[in-house]
Amino acid sequence: MPNHAAPSPKAACAITGREWPRRQLVNLETIRPSLAERIRRDHPDLRHDALISRQELQRFRSTYVEEMLRDETGEISDLERRVAESLATNGTLAENVEAQFEEKRTFGEIVSDHLASFGGSWLFILSFLMMLGIWMAYNIAKGTDGAFDPYPFILLNLVLSCLAALQAPIIMMSQKRQEAKDRLRSLNDYQVNLKAELEIRHLHEKLDHLISKQWQRLAEIQQLQLEIMQDRRT
Repeated sequence: MPNHAAPSPKAACAITGREWPRRQLVNLETIRPSLAERIRRDHPDLRHDALISRQELQRFRSTYVEEMLRDETGEISDLERRVAESLATNGTLAENVEAQFEEKRTFGEIVSDHLASFGGSWLFILSFLMMLGIWMAYNIAKGTDGAFDPYPFILLNLVLSCLAALQAPIIMMSQKRQEAKDRLRSLNDYQVNLKAELEIRHLHEKLDHLISKQWQRLAEIQQLQLEIMQDRRT
């Protein structure tokens, strides 16, 4: 007869009363003290070894982080609330800002970016100087009667003025988009750094809690060994 795997045992969540597989439950003793204290504030009747579902643990973890940020900054923004939710659900916050801007660019923004990039390159400078040299050399060689723009090159001055008048707003458009991109990048960096700082703080709390519990168990074992040795002597 085929062997069927036994279903995983279930237990009830001490907060909601809903049954979950044991792997979806967390012992309250293993939770860091600050978070466990926050849970007991809403549920003071919980036993020290109560089992809590991971869903409820994530909800309390998000609430705990929001309250901690509110106590430190006085208020919590939507950005910090996103960090708290991501910390509770173990989600990622890093975003590819470059890809987002590439997808949302209009045709005019693409053209302005390319023109601004070309206008700030050595290729533009060298080609522009070459065009000026050819323009002036041709008109000087043709003389006053045959030149279309004789000295002092009034038409050339008009072309340069128009070019400068058009180039300035195009570069400003590109710089404006770059500033918006930098702003989004800085906000994304702030979210990631804030989440990393909170994660490290919680990790230290959990390590301190586990080390404290370990020392407590070692002290109990040592006390038990001493009692056994005393009993043997008597």
